[in-house]
Amino acid sequence: MLDVPFWLWAAFAATVVVSLAVDLLAHRSAHVIGFKEAAAWSGLWVGLALVFGAVVFLVLGTTAGTEYTTAWLLEKSLSVDNLFVFAVIFAYFKVPRAYQHRVLFFGVIGALVFRGIFLSLGVAVVSRFTAVLFAFALVLFYSAYKLLKDEEENFDPGKSFAVRMLRKVVPVRDEYAGAKFFVKEAGKRVATPLLAVVAAIEAADLIFAVDSVPAVLAVSDDAFIVYTSNAFAILGLRALYFMLAGLLDRFHYLSKGLAIILAFIGVKLVLQASHKTISSDIPEIPSPISLAVIVVVLAGSVVLSLRRPPPASSERPGPPADPPVGPSAGPPDRDA
Repeated sequence: MLDVPFWLWAAFAATVVVSLAVDLLAHRSAHVIGFKEAAAWSGLWVGLALVFGAVVFLVLGTTAGTEYTTAWLLEKSLSVDNLFVFAVIFAYFKVPRAYQHRVLFFGVIGALVFRGIFLSLGVAVVSRFTAVLFAFALVLFYSAYKLLKDEEENFDPGKSFAVRMLRKVVPVRDEYAGAKFFVKEAGKRVATPLLAVVAAIEAADLIFAVDSVPAVLAVSDDAFIVYTSNAFAILGLRALYFMLAGLLDRFHYLSKGLAIILAFIGVKLVLQASHKTISSDIPEIPSPISLAVIVVVLAGSVVLSLRRPPPASSERPGPPADPPVGPSAGPPDRDA
């Protein structure tokens, strides 16, 4: 485990809190996020992640800096698939585009909390039971197989556990009420569909954590490296979604590239676990090689996607157009 000075943890926490506060103030009025605005924010988040990575290099050394960069880039690449799910959720609940940033903002806060819990548990388990890395590798191999065979999870936002539990705890009305999560009806406090959308976003992140947590633990088993890299990748998700919302269908080879990355990380986990539990003669894959593989595969997937456009029939869902807000704007009847 790294000997991380307290001030570095404090600097990370302060950066996250201040960034979220600035983001919230900048988007306090609901509006449609355009490409230029999203690109500017995306550049800001990437810049913050890279600056923090440079600090990690200087303070904790080259190995820690390389692991941070690799873990951040890995999480950033895996989170691209979240963007497609965001589009599905927004289309299902017919969320007006002006309210989508508010939903993702609170979704990111929830993701930061839950990822922190899962990663802490993962680090604790790996430190005590190294053999669990073999099980993590199987998860990644299975995920890679599903991506290669186009057998991705059929995520139904309306039937997710989080949304079903929300409806049991508090009544959810059919109509939106601006950017509000709660309103009063007949003297009773009821939720708007916007809160159900946040619950669906959180449920989706829990599903993706099944792949993400084992993958990042293959890069490093240090709590500071795995959480900070995940946090900076998650913080940039909203801006990345609005920037690429109209272009998601063009990167049709990206899922194949992610499958290759997951399979490679699975192999890395097997070698890592074998080195620690079977024989120290079994080689491990160094972090610089992992970083190089991720960069090359991602770049190759994007270039190949742009050079070979997908057929129109295979395009994945893009962002929904603004629907009319009213009685017909609530979640559709899935049984109809």
